[in-house]
Amino acid sequence: MQTKKIVHVDMDAFYASVEQRDNPSYRGKPLVVGGSPNQRGVVAAASYEARKFGIYSAMPSVTAIAKCPGLIFVRPRFNIYRDISTSIHAIFKRYTDLVQGVALDEAYLDVTENKQNITYASTIARHIKTAIFQETQLTATAGVSINKFLAKMASGQNKPNGLTVILPEQTIAFVEKLPIEKFHGIGEVTATKMHSLGIHSGADLKGRTLSELTHHFGKAGQYYYKIARAEDDRPVEANRVRKSIGAETSFSQDLSDVGQMLQELDQIAQIVEQRLEQHQTRGRTLTLKVKFSDDRQITRSKTMLAPISELSTIFEIAKALFESIDLENRSIRLLGISLSNLDNAKQTQVIQLPLFQNAGIIF
Repeated sequence: MQTKKIVHVDMDAFYASVEQRDNPSYRGKPLVVGGSPNQRGVVAAASYEARKFGIYSAMPSVTAIAKCPGLIFVRPRFNIYRDISTSIHAIFKRYTDLVQGVALDEAYLDVTENKQNITYASTIARHIKTAIFQETQLTATAGVSINKFLAKMASGQNKPNGLTVILPEQTIAFVEKLPIEKFHGIGEVTATKMHSLGIHSGADLKGRTLSELTHHFGKAGQYYYKIARAEDDRPVEANRVRKSIGAETSFSQDLSDVGQMLQELDQIAQIVEQRLEQHQTRGRTLTLKVKFSDDRQITRSKTMLAPISELSTIFEIAKALFESIDLENRSIRLLGISLSNLDNAKQTQVIQLPLFQNAGIIF
């Protein structure tokens, strides 16, 4: 079977970088794109200057301002971000039509065969990065490897404005050395659980059997089993139709206060609204997901006659569904909101070095 050549391109602090590009007074200063702390907003994106203070996406704005009192808040301009994203995807299409957008600022490209017959995937990645900067004055980081998981991991190694290649013969050693909390698809709560099981690195994860991992992590255990072996057979799906948009939060400490639960639900609703805006879509079915401290999980759904995307409506429906649940003095580990039955004219996603040659596989 032919070895794949996958490129993952990730724009550097995309929304924040656009704002700093367009307003010189913002450059070099800690800045976030998102809602005001006075309105219980959340951070949609943080500049690298803000990240030095421990500020990150989805953080409550009131927490962000406490970490950095001089923080600049800018309202999102999704119409501008979408236009720039469209231009960046046009650059991708010069090389391949196998482009899977993950968001406005991130995409996978399968360049195993490419329109310009360039031998090395690393050369294509370099050309793309150069074109993006020349045409948008923004920087991107790229990762190159044999599958989506490894390309994603590679792009996270040298940000901002980096390019990392993981060659086929390097994949196993790379994964084995990777700290478990750095794995794409393993969040803070899962990483904490893995640590409690003695799993701290890719090598530790690889040492566990499939039955052990599925026992502790359910269906996700199959994914963890594969990536521990540097395996990922997911294709780059061009023009993939998005079926739902949502967000969820796992809590490092279980919540027992209803007021705090509703505050978290409000912040999740804000993130969902932002993602709906990013993708220019609305949804008719809202689903609330609740996981209790004993790992029991329930969902509640409501389908509306007309599609929705407004924050107030999303939160109102999610709150009503939440209040219909008998908590029975139980604590909650996770909350999530998603919208499906999307109503969208653009449901098809328009978003997601030296030359190397070794072991007969050319990168």
